[in-house]
Amino acid sequence: MAFIQYLTFDGTALPLPDSYEVQMDDVEADSGGETEAGTVQRDVVRAGVVSIPVTFSVSAKWLKILTEFKQQEKITVGYFDTETLAVKTAEMYIEGYKASLVKDTSRKGLWTVSFTLKEF
Repeated sequence: MAFIQYLTFDGTALPLPDSYEVQMDDVEADSGGETEAGTVQRDVVRAGVVSIPVTFSVSAKWLKILTEFKQQEKITVGYFDTETLAVKTAEMYIEGYKASLVKDTSRKGLWTVSFTLKEF
């Protein structure tokens, strides 16, 4: 059985993630809030903005590749959408990049890399 390709960055297929979560948030205008009557008024500017927290266990080779993607202003991301169970494409950027050494090996270590992809 083949694994699902959860993520691609600019056409590069990424390794299978340790954790993968798709979140969809609404962007609200500052004009929303609670009225004098106590009801909530929402002025949604944009609905369903995707963010994807993800964690990988990778070799030093993949650590270098992921770090290079982190340096880019925007990435064309193909991601597995949990709502439609299909691959969607969006322009995203990486936020909260963190790399941790798990184990030192003769091949420059095993690394845990985590970050959140945010849709523009």
